[in-house]
Amino acid sequence: MSATSNEFFVGIKPIKYNPQASVDDLLVFKQYNQDEIILGKPMHEWLRFAVCYWHTFRGIGADMFGASTFDRPWDQSGNEMLIAKDRLRAAFEFFTKLGVKYFTFHDRDIAPEGETIEQTEKNLDEVIQLAKELQKQTGIKCLWGTANLFANPRYMNGAATNPDAHVFAYAAAQVKKAMEVTHELGGENYVFWGGREGYMSLLNTDVRKELDHLAAFLRMAVEHKKKIGFKGQLLIEPKPKEPTKHQYDYDAQTVMGFLNYYGLNKDFKLNIEPNHTTMAGHAYEHDVEMCSRYGMLGSIDSNTGDSSLGWDTDQFPMNLRDCAFVMKTVIAQGGLAPGGLNFDCKVRRESTNLQDMFIAHIGAMDCFALALRKMARLFDDKKYGILVQQRYASYNETDIGKKIEAGVATFEELHAFIKKNGEPAKTSGEQEKFEVIFNRYLD
Repeated sequence: MSATSNEFFVGIKPIKYNPQASVDDLLVFKQYNQDEIILGKPMHEWLRFAVCYWHTFRGIGADMFGASTFDRPWDQSGNEMLIAKDRLRAAFEFFTKLGVKYFTFHDRDIAPEGETIEQTEKNLDEVIQLAKELQKQTGIKCLWGTANLFANPRYMNGAATNPDAHVFAYAAAQVKKAMEVTHELGGENYVFWGGREGYMSLLNTDVRKELDHLAAFLRMAVEHKKKIGFKGQLLIEPKPKEPTKHQYDYDAQTVMGFLNYYGLNKDFKLNIEPNHTTMAGHAYEHDVEMCSRYGMLGSIDSNTGDSSLGWDTDQFPMNLRDCAFVMKTVIAQGGLAPGGLNFDCKVRRESTNLQDMFIAHIGAMDCFALALRKMARLFDDKKYGILVQQRYASYNETDIGKKIEAGVATFEELHAFIKKNGEPAKTSGEQEKFEVIFNRYLD
């Protein structure tokens, strides 16, 4: 913090919209005009941007091969609670200057863990009171909260899937409190990410027992949500691996299958992180589209990865094509509320300037804003949607197609149809045509 002011980001002014900005004027928005009406809603409602606390304010530039490279003015040595409060003040200054309306957090991001659960909860309550004051002063809202059930050594064998009931109980106590403080902050969602809910070896693992326990844990969460009057959406975030070899919430379809099997599909939706999707071997947009089609897309951790690296790199999304695919789905389902686009991203270890934090968020926000504009054109034009519908026209225009679509056709009928009508015509899928047309909307 400056010795002469209460600012942490000295010299950085609130970020404004300037569509005429030059290519090297980076502390402005060229595309994100929050109140501009797109398809009947202001940009900020389509793009419910949130800053994630863990990467942006707890990231220190360390990786598995090297120590911290960041020197942040809010992370000076001293009393942990005083540092936590300074960090929170810095965060709200950042949110306000950037112009986002939401933030997301883990319980252990914002307050240090004590030697006992009582001390930990006391620390959390104290910091939450400051967060409420800062929310009131700035109007910044909590998009969602979550519990860190993976960092502490007690969770080395999992949390809700741990073979030790004592650890399971500790995780439940932690989530209970995290849900309560999220509710206190007016959080609009609550997220479960199973950081160590998976296995390293099947030789020492009873996977069915662990999944049964996970379902029981989530049922308790649903009950506690009702008990405390929390109206927010419960969300589960898929990831195929890392830190375990196999994570139980592998991808969107795996999570939806799990929720359906255990009767939890009415209580949960999904928080999709595309970097996790690509780690599962899918296309960037796959999980977003897949769960949206079943009414299960609740929120998006908007980031990207690097295909040349084998781990979760959590980079800021700067690729227009990727952002366009996401916005195409978001527009099709009418928006993300009460979810949003959370920047679960970290500046690179080599990007050590405070200004880099702003530039990274601005660039990603502009990329999504431009993608929104492009996809609004696609939906306004309607030609692309008609082309897709035409591929399936036979299900609406022929008697046998209508029966299949209605679910009343039988194998016997279809067998008789083929005997009468013979071999079907060969119809081109025209993939290249669709790719070219889609790219033209990105021009």
